Amino acid sequence: MIRKENISENQPKLINKIMLTLCWILALFVSQAEVREINVPGCSHVEPQIWYRAISDEEFVLQCALPDRDANHIYNSLLKQHTVKWFWHQKDKEPLKVIKQSSNPVLQGDALWFKPVRDSASGVYICVIREKIPCLKIILEVQTKEEAKCLSYDANMLYLLAGNGNSITCPGTKCYSHIKKSDVKWYKDGYQIKSRKSRQSLKLKHNEIYLNPTYDEDAGTYVCDYTLYENTTKWTVRRAVTVEVIAKNTIHPPNFLYPNGVMNLEAELGKPLELECRVQFGFERLSLMRVTWKRNNKENVTELSNQETRVYPKGLKGHTLLHIVTLKKVTERDLRSNFTCFAENSVGNATAVIRLKRKQRVFLLHILCTAISVLFALLLCTAFIYQHWIEIVLMYRSYLVHNETTGDDKEFDAFVSYAKLDSSESDSTLISEEKFALELLPDMLENKYGYKLCILERDILPGGAYTDEVVTAIKQSRRTIIILSPAYVSGPSIFELQAAVNCALEDKTIKLVLIKFQTFQEPATLPPVVKKALRILPVVTWKSSSSAAPNKKFWKYMHYHMPVKTTKMLGNCSLKGFFQRLFSLVYR
Repeated sequence: MIRKENISENQPKLINKIMLTLCWILALFVSQAEVREINVPGCSHVEPQIWYRAISDEEFVLQCALPDRDANHIYNSLLKQHTVKWFWHQKDKEPLKVIKQSSNPVLQGDALWFKPVRDSASGVYICVIREKIPCLKIILEVQTKEEAKCLSYDANMLYLLAGNGNSITCPGTKCYSHIKKSDVKWYKDGYQIKSRKSRQSLKLKHNEIYLNPTYDEDAGTYVCDYTLYENTTKWTVRRAVTVEVIAKNTIHPPNFLYPNGVMNLEAELGKPLELECRVQFGFERLSLMRVTWKRNNKENVTELSNQETRVYPKGLKGHTLLHIVTLKKVTERDLRSNFTCFAENSVGNATAVIRLKRKQRVFLLHILCTAISVLFALLLCTAFIYQHWIEIVLMYRSYLVHNETTGDDKEFDAFVSYAKLDSSESDSTLISEEKFALELLPDMLENKYGYKLCILERDILPGGAYTDEVVTAIKQSRRTIIILSPAYVSGPSIFELQAAVNCALEDKTIKLVLIKFQTFQEPATLPPVVKKALRILPVVTWKSSSSAAPNKKFWKYMHYHMPVKTTKMLGNCSLKGFFQRLFSLVYR
């Protein structure tokens, strides 16, 4: 009994010891994980391949690219960022640190940008590009101007006047005066600058860039490189120059784009209202532009709430500034006030005034009813035109269009081509087709509409060659009417269609009209030009049971495809007749 009590008393102490031991093990594991050195595979025995020197407090860029004498660029901003990894340590024995995206340095494409580079940035940089560069070591040594023994130093920031001749000098070429240096290589936007025929105004001479004249596009960041040897080490000295292209300062005060002078603006009581002021400022290197709103020539910023300013730059032409102020609720006092927009630059100032006037109430129901009525009328007109467009076109042509047949030296209005009945054939459908071509078609087109048809058997004297007679008749006609049927497309008459197509290609005034008299299937032996014509030419379908009557749409479509012949005198009378027939069509 006593032994059990001792065991129960010692049990909490044993548990505490076990928990304490586990905590020590966990702490040791975490501490080892924290100090664990980053290891880049394949980099332990790789020697540095590139050595750079930079001057502190300047922009600097490192590219993850193997040394290449013929390389013409120093960074590629289009490369996807996740494929490049950067590491750094200040001394060889220090653990590597991963360089992550920050404000300085900035990871961009395959490059590392320092804006600017500091003395503490000296060290060994390692970069890896997936499937391209397994390990690249770069030495960077950042020095002050005193350490670089600079006799003098050109500016890193240049302002060049557009349209004038200017030069850009590589800063630091007078540094390391005790060491022999190579010629300077210049880069802009990452690519090497070279003299080219397309830009005669840019020249490279004595480590300088000469621009005559200077353009707006010449602004940007220029990088210049030169090499020097010190204790058998080849150092690349890199400098950066920021160039801004400027214009002459404006000699004009601000110019108001909106409002202009004094403007009246409608406002509704109790509703919010935006007052907009858009001002154009000329170019100023040190801009002093300012825009404010005043009520009755007194500034009252707290009363005019939600003020917003936007600037739209136009480069060397200056800026456009938009200033918006919001009235939470329009009051009677606002309707009696003058709101003045005041704009100012270093040359002078200008003003514009907005006066509010009460917005007249418009009955919403009246507007809605008017809109619905107009929409309904438009729908009715559209439906009417869609239903009767062929009649409208024919009436317009009949009264208002000049005669198409005047002065074309053609004898016939249309040549009629159909399948001829052979004496050995007795098919009733061919008789019907022949009757249509020789009787019904001339009766309507000649007797009613006044056209002159050319039917080979009726109007051409026999004695000549058949093919020559057909071609001559087609050329003397303004239209060629083809009556299509199974007998036509599979018989010898298909020659007439082929001849008509060829004539139409030569003479643009000849047009073909196809009448689908009966359904048919195209033979495989049809010439390609005939097959194409059957697909693209206008087709009017004949329905024997419903198309024979004179007022049917078949004859209206035939009239539509025939040449235009005015049947009425032009002038006021023809216009009156046209509208009378149009009204009769509406109330029919």
